[in-house]
Amino acid sequence: MATIAVVDYDMGNLHSACKGLEKAGATPKITDSPQEIDRADAVVLPGVGAFDPAVQHLRSRNLVEPIQRAIASGKPFLGICLGLQILFDGSEEGKEPGLSIIPGKVRHFDSEPGLTIPHMGWNTLDFTQPNLPLWKQLSHPAWVYFVHSYYVDPIDPQVRAATVTHGTQTITAAIARDNLMAVQFHPEKSSTAGLQILANFVESL
Repeated sequence: MATIAVVDYDMGNLHSACKGLEKAGATPKITDSPQEIDRADAVVLPGVGAFDPAVQHLRSRNLVEPIQRAIASGKPFLGICLGLQILFDGSEEGKEPGLSIIPGKVRHFDSEPGLTIPHMGWNTLDFTQPNLPLWKQLSHPAWVYFVHSYYVDPIDPQVRAATVTHGTQTITAAIARDNLMAVQFHPEKSSTAGLQILANFVESL
């Protein structure tokens, strides 16, 4: 059975992500050990909270290089919420540099009349990479659960795998490039669609 390293850097509810992966038939292992990340069949980088503390925690635990190695090695990698944002060059939320795995910036929603920030609750995905294995067997539209005030803005539009519209703003909801996938929403809180996405990820191992 495939072992999935769930990276622990004190930023997020790892338990619910693990439960979702277990339901999908994987063996998740919460770890902050570079060796275990290297040995795992796949890596999940969850995260909830602010950009700067997240990057600081990763650096203080010497986890940046293992994450970069995992992505470069070709093993399946899934970032969730903040775990998507820290893959970028930097964020308007803070001053720390990100991991610069995906070129681009994390931006704050523009305020507009009647728009609630954070973007919180259920919303529908619009697939820009419709044949991505992560989206297999999802209904159209697929409803997933978001909680965020910042969104990723990749320089290369080709890496976008899905978008979501909040108010008049259509933003990146997921990215995918080779073995690297990352989503802004919370699959572990997204009911049937979220479990299907996690199952699709596990199936790719």
